[in-house]
Amino acid sequence: MRIKHDSTAVNSDMIRRPIQRWAPFFIFPMVAAFIIGFIWPFLHGLFLSFCKFQTTSKWEWVGINNYVKALNDESFVYSFGFTAAFAIVSLVLINVFAFAVAYALTQKIKGSNIFRTVFFMPNLIGGIVLGYIWSMIFDGFLGYYQTSILTNTTWGFWGLIILTCWQQIGYMMIIYIAGLQAVPEDMLEAAKIDGANGWQTLFKVTIPNVMPSITICTFLSLTNGFKLFDQNLALTGGLPYSINPDGTSVHTTEMLALNIYNTFYGENTASRGVAQAKAVLFFILVATLAIAQLTATRKKEVQQ
Repeated sequence: MRIKHDSTAVNSDMIRRPIQRWAPFFIFPMVAAFIIGFIWPFLHGLFLSFCKFQTTSKWEWVGINNYVKALNDESFVYSFGFTAAFAIVSLVLINVFAFAVAYALTQKIKGSNIFRTVFFMPNLIGGIVLGYIWSMIFDGFLGYYQTSILTNTTWGFWGLIILTCWQQIGYMMIIYIAGLQAVPEDMLEAAKIDGANGWQTLFKVTIPNVMPSITICTFLSLTNGFKLFDQNLALTGGLPYSINPDGTSVHTTEMLALNIYNTFYGENTASRGVAQAKAVLFFILVATLAIAQLTATRKKEVQQ
């Protein structure tokens, strides 16, 4: 009686053993790069947020004084409110328009691939370049009305919204298209047979099945809204500004990232520890919001 050996299992074991043997040589460089490029700078920055310093090699421990100064800094508090308003408005507009465009381009219209390319192209342009391009556009348009985004806070806010939406809608559109194409055809056919109209199918069938894409796009647009820096620097630079009674100034279109940058590289080099404390608070804020958003939207996915 012959005993048959499972050649497939033997071959898989022979392949798996060399991979397991060499795996550490591939994993180690990645882990080392992560520690050197992220973990160590983060921990060093966290330490410096409790210090007064002008260079990273010469520091003086001051405890939580930097955090107290940061939270009492009126410009930082104002930038938080301005950034929060910007993030909420851009989050809604980017996702609504991106989903609408993606939905339209998945309806088998002629030239849809060309439209996808055209809508995605602005995302390939750097933020600084986009800022200068839109600065010239707004100067030409608003100059007719004898105003400017550099002298009007409202126009500065909406200028940043328009720029950000124009850049990011195409990228989110691609993610939504992938989600829409994954909606089961049999569910759409069943809804049509049951007599559901277009709006009922959209809200009862399509959107629930696209929740994973909504989770990703909401996460990206929310975090990008809070982290916006280069577009803010190039388009408005935080201008205009208002003077407080005590002589300090508040830049009325300055977002959190730009406020931290200006604090660190401002004329007062003694405030670099305060800027570092602001950066830590900024990280905690963005991380908390991102985790809360992911938790909330993923619950929607589980329910579907």
